Amino acid sequence: MGLTGIEILKMLPKKNCGECGVPTCLAFAMKVAAGQEDIGACPYVSDEVKEKVGEASAPPIRTIVLGSGDNKFQVGGETCLYRHEKRFEHPTGLAFLITTGMDDSEVSDRLARFNGLRYDRVGVELKADLVAVKDESGDEGAFRSLVEKVRQDCPDAAIILISDNAGVLKAGAEACGEHKPLLYAATPDNVDDMVSLAKQVECPLAVKGGTIGETAELSEKIQGEGLKDLVLDTGARTVKAVFEDQVVCRRAAVKHKYKPLGFPTITFPCEMTDDSLTEAMITSVLIAKYAGICVLSDIQGDVLFPLLLERLNIFTDPQRPMVVQEDIYPINGPDENSPVLITCNFSLTYFIVSGEIEGSKVPSWLLIKDTEGLSVLTAWAAGKFSADLIAQFVKKCGIEEKVKHRSLIIPGYLASIKGELEEELPDWKIQIGPREASHLPSYLKSWQPEG
Repeated sequence: MGLTGIEILKMLPKKNCGECGVPTCLAFAMKVAAGQEDIGACPYVSDEVKEKVGEASAPPIRTIVLGSGDNKFQVGGETCLYRHEKRFEHPTGLAFLITTGMDDSEVSDRLARFNGLRYDRVGVELKADLVAVKDESGDEGAFRSLVEKVRQDCPDAAIILISDNAGVLKAGAEACGEHKPLLYAATPDNVDDMVSLAKQVECPLAVKGGTIGETAELSEKIQGEGLKDLVLDTGARTVKAVFEDQVVCRRAAVKHKYKPLGFPTITFPCEMTDDSLTEAMITSVLIAKYAGICVLSDIQGDVLFPLLLERLNIFTDPQRPMVVQEDIYPINGPDENSPVLITCNFSLTYFIVSGEIEGSKVPSWLLIKDTEGLSVLTAWAAGKFSADLIAQFVKKCGIEEKVKHRSLIIPGYLASIKGELEEELPDWKIQIGPREASHLPSYLKSWQPEG
C-alpha cells in the first residue's frame, strides 16, 4: 500500500521553499501520495527517502524503459483495470519480426516500412514502436550484424533481442550500445545464464514459462536474484489462452498486488496464425486486454493503421478532451485570396470541419483557437470562445500576413457575436458560416470576400 501524504510529509525537509513547483511541503506530499508529483522533484530529500517513497508509491505493474535518449519506449506503469477508473498509462507496443534467416532485401523492405508507415493524427505521430530481431542460426556475428543494421536504419526503434543462446544475446546487446534492448527470454532451462547476462549488460529481461504459474515462479526466482526489470510471457499461443492470461496477470497485479505478475507482458500474435488479417484481429484483442507488447510477423499499412487508431482511442485519457494545437491550418493549398474560417480546437470538430473543407476542393485557411477542448457552443457558453478572445487570436496568429482580404467566416452557431466581433476587429468583415459542417462545401464554392 502506498504512503499517505502525512507519512511522506514527515520525511520531507519542511522548508516550504517552493523549488519543487508546489508552494508548501504539505501540498507537495499530498501530490506525491496521489501520484501527481515525483518525490525526486524535491531538491533536498535524501536518496534513502527517494528510494523508500518510490518503492511504496510505485505502480502495481512496473514501468520498463527500452531505448535511449529521445528514443525511449516505455511499457507498464499501469494502475487500473478499466480506463474510466483513471487512465491507461503506456500504449501497447507494436513490434514486427526480422530474423537472421531472411535475405537482405526482405530485411531492408521491412525496416523501410517501419520508417515509412507513420501517420499524424491530432498532432500525435502514430507508428510501430519496436523491431524484434530473432536468431535462427546461433551465429553471433550474423546476429550482431543484423542488430547493427536495425540501429542504423531505424534509430528510433526499440529493440527486442530473441534467442535461447545467452552468447548470441550478448552480441546483440553489445551492438545496441546505450540503446537498451529487451532480452528474450529466460526459461526454466536457461534462467541462470540469462539472469547473469541481464545483470552484466544491465538490460530488461523477458521471462517465459510454459504456463502462467510457471512464469510467476520464474519471475519470483529472478526477482530474488536482484533483477527488477522484467517482462512476462506466459507461453500461451492460442487466442483464448493468451486473452485469459492477460486478464489474470492484470487482475493479480492491480487487485491483489501479486508482485510476481506485477510486470508488463509480451505476446506473439505472429506465432498464433499464418494469416495477416487473423493476426491483426488477435492483436486488436490484446491491445484492449492488456498486452504490453505485441509482436507481429510484419507490418503493412492496411493492417497497421487500424491497430494504431484503436490504440490511440484506448490509451487516450478519458478525463481530458482530445485537442489539436492552436494554429493556422492550410487546407488544399490556399493563397492570399483564399477564405479564412475559424473554429475551436476540439479534435472532433477539427476533423469534421477540415474534412468538409478538404472535400470541397476550395483552398482555405482554417484558424484553430484554443478552447481547452470544448466544442463551439460549449466553449462560447464557458467564455472561452468569446469575441474578445477570438479577436486577440486573429491579431496575433499571423493570418493578416497571409491574406489580402479581411473577411473572417465564423461558425453559424456564433451568429450572435458578429457585431461584437466586428467591434473588436474593426478592419475585418465577419461572415456567418453554416451551422452544419456538411454545408461548408457549397458555402465555400460560392464564397466571396466582403469589403
